[in-house]
Amino acid sequence: MTILRHAPTAATSGKREGDRRRELLRRYRDVRALSESICDGLEVEDFVVQSMPDASPLKWHLAHTTWFFETFLLVDHLAGYERAQPVFNFLFNSYYNAVGPQFERPLRGLLSRPTVRDVMEYRTQVDERMEELIDGLDVERPASIRSVIEIGLNHEQQHQELMLTDVKHLFWQNPLRPACQNMQALPGAMGKPGLPVADGQRHGQTPFAHGTRWVSFTEGQYEIGHDAAAHPDAFAYDNESPRHTVYLQPFAIASRLITCSEYLEFMEAGGYERPELWLSEGFTAARTEKWIAPLYWEKRDGDWMQFTLSGMRAIDPDEPACHVSFFEADAYARWREARLPTEVEWEVAAARVPVEGNFVESGLNHPRPLDSLDDRFELAQMFGDVWEWTGSQYRPYPGYRPPSGALGEYNGKFMCNQFVLRGGSCATPQSHIRSTYRNFFPPAARWQFSGIRLARDGGKV
Repeated sequence: MTILRHAPTAATSGKREGDRRRELLRRYRDVRALSESICDGLEVEDFVVQSMPDASPLKWHLAHTTWFFETFLLVDHLAGYERAQPVFNFLFNSYYNAVGPQFERPLRGLLSRPTVRDVMEYRTQVDERMEELIDGLDVERPASIRSVIEIGLNHEQQHQELMLTDVKHLFWQNPLRPACQNMQALPGAMGKPGLPVADGQRHGQTPFAHGTRWVSFTEGQYEIGHDAAAHPDAFAYDNESPRHTVYLQPFAIASRLITCSEYLEFMEAGGYERPELWLSEGFTAARTEKWIAPLYWEKRDGDWMQFTLSGMRAIDPDEPACHVSFFEADAYARWREARLPTEVEWEVAAARVPVEGNFVESGLNHPRPLDSLDDRFELAQMFGDVWEWTGSQYRPYPGYRPPSGALGEYNGKFMCNQFVLRGGSCATPQSHIRSTYRNFFPPAARWQFSGIRLARDGGKV
């Protein structure tokens, strides 16, 4: 029997394109609204202050993400568009040298003007014109603009995470230890004893209690990287490509993250004072910066407490250890006679589990303890909770070429002196993460939600 397949009619194609525009517009509105909702409950003073050169004021994040849409979409693709304020191209350009000079990053906290009100008006103006641009897609303007819009949306999602981590670092500098008023209170906040101060005893569990185990992988060839051919409509950054074949020796990876109690054992064993555990640069950083515990840990009345976005609270021994640098993660792994997984090993392992976990949508803005884990899969916490340091330096994949133009500066030029993190965190939007996603930070960075998963050579452990 012959089956006749009719080509789509103009009406059908038009409806499909209309649905795509509406979906893109919905996503645009949702992403932009989340950035502003992160700021709910904050005072205007909180928007302006910069706590360190690596962080930025909330006001700057809100303006810069708007500048991105204006610069890479409206200026070039909306007829008759004129910049809201030409000086914004200097004030809110982050690092795009092809676009023009930038205001110095460490001085962003000095920008008391434009005001927060000015920035919010800027967002409104750009949003109105972006909606006009999206409404005309595939009618008056090329569909290729969609890819730049998707980059802009994912770019803003990156800044949403930075907004949370930057305001947390900002409030940590304040001796009042204020809480973000829009963050829900976590169990154990204020008043509940935390982990005891080191007293020579081992607290909690061994590295593999709670049913934790090594998950083995055999020697052989594996495919990693974004598969553009198989998923032509799926977004991925340029640094996730091209997909390529790798050869791995047998390895094993821990089925869960390292907990606070396990990290305290490292501290009690003198881990911060033992140079044989550390890379030379890391040991120097630890001594220079006087690291004795993860960032945001604080001793109160003989107990370890930690600062969270909902204020000071007791350290839960079963929560993932968080806010550690690559240097600390690497030293901890050596102490456990293990190592950090490479990013290739991590991605191969992550292919076994769905992209599910504790993301920003949960509203916790903090890692969850072990008793909340999903035991359906042999690997837990691969996504969400904390970014996982890998032992891999951030380098291009074989055959990588950065895109042409200013957007080629987005990822490629940072492939030096950085280490890769995988999996996302409790501050990452779920729609922003995937198994091929490559985050990267300098090895001494601690203010991100970063933690530890161990690996070992050999598939049988």
